[in-house]
Amino acid sequence: MGGDNTTPTGPDLGRGIPVNDLTDGGLLAGHVGQKPVLLARLGSEWFAIDPVCSHYSGPLPEGLMVGDTVRCPWHHACFSLRTGEALRPPALNDLSRWVVELRDGRVYVTGKAPKPAPPAGPSRTGGPSSIVIIGAGAAGESAAETLRREGYTGRLTLYDIDPDAPYDRPNLSKDYLAGTASEEWIPLHPPEFYQEKGIEIVRDSRVVALEPAARRIRLQNGAIREYGALLLATGASPVRLPAEMERGNRIHYLRSLKDSKEIIAASEKARRAVILGASFIGLEVAASLRARKLEVHVVAPDAHPLERVMGAELGGFIQRLHEEHGVIFHLSQKARQIAGGTVTLENGERLQADLIVAGIGVRPNVELAEGAGITMDRGVLVDEQLQTSAPGVFAAGDIARWPDPHTGERIRVEHWVVAQRQGQVAARNMLGLRQPLDAIPFFWSQHYDVPINYVGHAERWDRVVVDGDIDARDCAVRFQRNGRDLAVATIYRDLESLKAEVEMEHATV
Repeated sequence: MGGDNTTPTGPDLGRGIPVNDLTDGGLLAGHVGQKPVLLARLGSEWFAIDPVCSHYSGPLPEGLMVGDTVRCPWHHACFSLRTGEALRPPALNDLSRWVVELRDGRVYVTGKAPKPAPPAGPSRTGGPSSIVIIGAGAAGESAAETLRREGYTGRLTLYDIDPDAPYDRPNLSKDYLAGTASEEWIPLHPPEFYQEKGIEIVRDSRVVALEPAARRIRLQNGAIREYGALLLATGASPVRLPAEMERGNRIHYLRSLKDSKEIIAASEKARRAVILGASFIGLEVAASLRARKLEVHVVAPDAHPLERVMGAELGGFIQRLHEEHGVIFHLSQKARQIAGGTVTLENGERLQADLIVAGIGVRPNVELAEGAGITMDRGVLVDEQLQTSAPGVFAAGDIARWPDPHTGERIRVEHWVVAQRQGQVAARNMLGLRQPLDAIPFFWSQHYDVPINYVGHAERWDRVVVDGDIDARDCAVRFQRNGRDLAVATIYRDLESLKAEVEMEHATV
């Protein structure tokens, strides 16, 4: 879950530094004794907080200061410099705040500040009588946490039949599958966290029907539950192979912790794996299985992996990177038949496989919304506040298609951080705060030791501008339409990625 960046570096801030050593808007890594500290300056104001992101331990001194906040260079989490509060996912846990004093032209950090008392209000007693969240993934879990942070005291229930949720889903195809992350890292919080926050998680019965007019849901066990407001955060499910290919074969898909465990178990007895699909999941699985020393073949219909998302330049680099690590590609091909441990391709080539994983995309789980008569548009249609066509019903995450102020189009994005940030916005709007969704989409993908950060959203572009050298793993790739950046993908240019995010936040159509 990231490296340990807590080794003290920089000046001893307990002994102080001259005021002029840090300019306005600057960040400085220092320490007090053996404890690392981040010092920041905003005009005449000084702040000090813990310097390590609470998500994957990213180094905040290498991040970007935006107003009185700091953004993590790795995965774009955002923290308040005034309070240490985690303001934007993927970080969920707050950071400690330190006391700063100015004396005789020097700045001193004198020790940790006491934890602030929980806010006395508002209690949001005027909000919904109760709130139901269907889905304990990124959007649902984030919404539940945000509701409690915002002071909501009513009954709050999460429904999800996954016995392990909520957990860190992106890790399932990366370090956990590769064997370099322990299972202890996977839960977002320990079970007692939800008990302490008064968040009830129901796993023993599926929600089978939504009745917006009556403001109630029906469960598979026959129970009926009323609500004041509801969030649909039902996520997506893997696209499955045709039934005739699955029949008599063990095909693995990766969506849940259980799926990842099953692939790990199967890999321990396998020598050769065939991955169907060069999606992000498919390629991350390929990298993880190579880390487990399996021979890996990837079959995909496109000329380059991820070309439709990343373009031919980055797609070609990703292919070469995997080939350097021993992955064998079979591109412009699909599986025609699977039988007896053999995958036969459209060109007649036959691949022996001890382990088959399909990563050919996902479909949003919209059945509940469709059954309730909620307006659809290649997903659940929502407004800028994530409200559906049904009063009191909101939608977030993989299922939601919203009006994006930065592209002027309605978009639906299937990424973890996007879902978490939508959960925050939906939660506040269920409390009547009327906050528009204006966050820039962001995701990251890890291939061996190469991270790719991507900000923005580009379904179509007319120009790709490459700054730097992709093969040298030092670049920013800009996807433009009509001369305007729609998205920026970077490799080892974390600060440039953060600056691109800020630029996009201030650019609307």
